[in-house]
Amino acid sequence: MRKSVQPAALDDFDRRILAILQKDNTTPQREIGEAVNLSAPAVQRRIKRLTETGVIQANVAILDPDAVGHPITIFVEVEVFSETAEQIESAKREFARTPEIQQCYYVTGETDFILVVTVPTMADYDALTRRLFFGNNNVKRFRSFVAMDRVKVGLGLPVGV
Repeated sequence: MRKSVQPAALDDFDRRILAILQKDNTTPQREIGEAVNLSAPAVQRRIKRLTETGVIQANVAILDPDAVGHPITIFVEVEVFSETAEQIESAKREFARTPEIQQCYYVTGETDFILVVTVPTMADYDALTRRLFFGNNNVKRFRSFVAMDRVKVGLGLPVGV
């Protein structure tokens, strides 16, 4: 659930720091400072500001789905019957609280939502569809696309460096 945010005023130092952090957010501030020609305290202040202003939203570990027992990735298109604000918000809340759903997008076009789902087995996916889709009177239809290979996965953004 996204709030509207004005693009941040980022200078070249900020962009270079962000590029480094997107690759490895455990990079010591001293190393970042050397790479961008700033002192470690200056880097620390900039990272703090970037975090406080919401440019940096989280510091997380990216896990290997196979290693944690979720080897199957499925992309799901969901179409709903009613697109009232209340029904859409209800669907957003339901999808957001479902741990198997890694990503959820409310989109334009024939489909209303695109979901990225990870599950241990197809039996688990079947149970998930019964709970989320067949058990929901507002879901008109859904289509599933099982990923055969993870060619590129990431959330890194081009920051103009």
